[in-house]
Amino acid sequence: MKHIIVVGNGMVGYKFCEKFVAKSEAKDFKITVFGEEPRPAYDRVHLSEFFENQDAKALEMAPRAWYEENGIELVTGELVTDIDKEGKTITTIKNRDFSYDYLVLATGSSAFVPPIKGVEKEGVFVYRTIEDLEGMLAYAAKLKETNPNAKAAVLGGGLLGLEAGKAVMDMGLEPHIVEFAGKLMPRQLDSRSSQVLQLKLESIGLNIHLSKATNQILGDKAITGMEFGEDDVLDVEMLIISAGIRPRDELGKSCGLEMGVRGGIVVDNRMQTSDENIFAIGEIALYNQMIYGLVAPGYDMAGVAADQIVGMADSLMPDEIDMSTKLKLIGVDVASFGEPFMPASKGHSIIFENKTQHLYKRINVSLDGKSLLGGILVGDASDYSMLHQIYLNGMKIPEDPAQLILPAGDGGASFGDVMDLPDEAQICSCESVTKGQICGVIEDGQATDVGGVVSCTKAGTGCGGCKPMVADLTNATLKSLGIEVKEGVCEHFELSRQDLYKIIQVKGYTTFNEVLDSHGTGGHGCELCKPLVASLLASINADTANKEYAIQDSNDRFMANIQRNGTYSIVPRVPGGEITPDKLIALGQIAKKYDLYTKVTGGVRIDLFGATLSQLPIIWKELIDHGFESGHAYGKSLRTVKTCVGSTWCRYGMDESVSFGIELENRYRGIRAPHKIKGGVSGCIRECAEARGKDFGLIAVEGGWNLYLGGNGGATPRHAELFAEQIDNETVIKYIDRYLMFYMRTAKPLQRTAAWQERLEGGIDYLREVIIDDKLGIVADLDQEMQTLVNKFECEWTQAVNDPEAMKRFSHFVNSEEEDDNLVFVPMRDQKMPEQWN
Repeated sequence: MKHIIVVGNGMVGYKFCEKFVAKSEAKDFKITVFGEEPRPAYDRVHLSEFFENQDAKALEMAPRAWYEENGIELVTGELVTDIDKEGKTITTIKNRDFSYDYLVLATGSSAFVPPIKGVEKEGVFVYRTIEDLEGMLAYAAKLKETNPNAKAAVLGGGLLGLEAGKAVMDMGLEPHIVEFAGKLMPRQLDSRSSQVLQLKLESIGLNIHLSKATNQILGDKAITGMEFGEDDVLDVEMLIISAGIRPRDELGKSCGLEMGVRGGIVVDNRMQTSDENIFAIGEIALYNQMIYGLVAPGYDMAGVAADQIVGMADSLMPDEIDMSTKLKLIGVDVASFGEPFMPASKGHSIIFENKTQHLYKRINVSLDGKSLLGGILVGDASDYSMLHQIYLNGMKIPEDPAQLILPAGDGGASFGDVMDLPDEAQICSCESVTKGQICGVIEDGQATDVGGVVSCTKAGTGCGGCKPMVADLTNATLKSLGIEVKEGVCEHFELSRQDLYKIIQVKGYTTFNEVLDSHGTGGHGCELCKPLVASLLASINADTANKEYAIQDSNDRFMANIQRNGTYSIVPRVPGGEITPDKLIALGQIAKKYDLYTKVTGGVRIDLFGATLSQLPIIWKELIDHGFESGHAYGKSLRTVKTCVGSTWCRYGMDESVSFGIELENRYRGIRAPHKIKGGVSGCIRECAEARGKDFGLIAVEGGWNLYLGGNGGATPRHAELFAEQIDNETVIKYIDRYLMFYMRTAKPLQRTAAWQERLEGGIDYLREVIIDDKLGIVADLDQEMQTLVNKFECEWTQAVNDPEAMKRFSHFVNSEEEDDNLVFVPMRDQKMPEQWN
């Protein structure tokens, strides 16, 4: 048998093994893999997830047993130190020699550490391996024992640097990003998109320092700060260096392989080095005079090397490598594709920017306006997959290319159907899976759902960015074959949410067990169907969470949001944001009495944090005595109707926004919906209430109100669309009644109004036909259903505190009256906060 030695057991080294053992010729080869780290290959792309669960096993590409089952000898914790090209042997750090027929170098890269004075001090780390992360966690825990407000900096504002910034936040340290360039992610983003990203990151707590050249690391034995200039110092107790990577190419240098001027082992399009028996793949391979730091090209290189070794001479790397990428950095979507930085001589750039929503979209089109050449997306990359496919496949674009990036309702147009893509369109770049392969495994019966497609093709198992398109292709292919696409809510109900809504309404069911026994598939229900049915029962029968508290989500069960230390928050309703001095004083006295942290929310209410479970009814009893009611901050229901002061006080106000906002909030309080809903009422076009960012929003104009529908904030912000102009109060209420009831009837589980509205065939125009023109003949029913909910409203906290049976569930321990003595708080400004987790 011929012997293949793979040096390096990272993601690319593992992928070579996986691709090779799948070949029929694999039986003629023996594979030995050497890994320097003490564990099998793991997923470095998702390395930051280690801070969430500290479970190294969860990141494994495959367990040791996989190597054994496939006849691969895996040697971990043993560094290869030398290569003898002539003798075709390698030597390890343990002075063991092994001979090979083919050698595959997949040693990857190491973190680049700039030559800064003091970089060797205690508390300075690199961000590269699980062992690095374990060292950071231990050091951070030690810091917080003496200083709960300790700070940590990350040197580098690129992709890895921002990931490291998330790690600092997860460790409970004050995060600082220090970047030499004048913008974040200088290799991927232009100046404007980088500014939008910076604003977003700063809004969630990262401190950004740009154009900073670090002269030295301060401190004696351990780091105490970073010095950028004579009077420019940043005090930090920990530093994570993420300033770039360097190829681990020392083996190539020492054995005389052809090397690049700046490092990397030179390879041709067969991934062969200057020695025909030695291949180099991944981040040590210098191909086209470039080191490619993405997983997808590395996986392609692994496949080409495996093909070449078994004699598939036609398998070659393409001349041009697609460097398009989509990432979620600290919860922020960032993507670039094609040519993100394009000279004006080659084409035109079209830019959509909304800094208030932290959104930036840029596409580059050819001078004739017919071809998409590249682009950048920050804040919302939901369109990335289709834009990328249009670019890759040279697909036709609209006559007005701006429609590709404009929000729906602002002239934006749909991209068309995923089935319009050519069969050769590469859907999953990490695993090189095409549309034809995905459709093929469905058409020949190998797969009947998304899980089956993933199992057969491995699509979506890399970075995961292609998962939405894989799902769309799967469902579209099934439908094209006449196969029903099941949209059941879970294993206990094969029915969709819409079907359950109709059944409960017609049959008059009032309990979960009635629905399950009559229309379920058996079992006792689960965390998916129980809260969903609870919501439907509330929407149809105007029931509160007290009716069947056992089937509610945890927050709805206790009618308060659980916080990260096990305490709860309390949010009384403050309709329209208007509150009397007496009520303000009452809130202050109650917060002081129970030592609660207080904060004004984004929806202009007052949030009280830190109540234990047993304190909830006691505090709510006092709040109710002062005239407050539940604010439903915990439910999938109306949160707030935000208002400006309008014509009540403002000299620009054109209508009384506060009064109307209070009326609307009192009308829709307590109604349960597929997702939380919010409203806004602005007294003029200055839009101080941010009404266009809400599910329903009103702006006062000459002659009445302009009504906007279908906006939301969150991870994918959307502006509401103009539905009707210059309408009076009565008409506003009529249209919102019908809109909300139609949404509650037809939306999918946990689907926000914006997503629901975008997916309605005909969009906002169709909604006008339904709500105004009564196209479906249902407006009388919608009006009656909403009025029933309005008339039957009860404050569920008032119900609870007056019901001794309901009070029994507000005990921390089911068999004891004792309190939880593990709660620990630490000072923060003039209040308190939960102690950070280790």
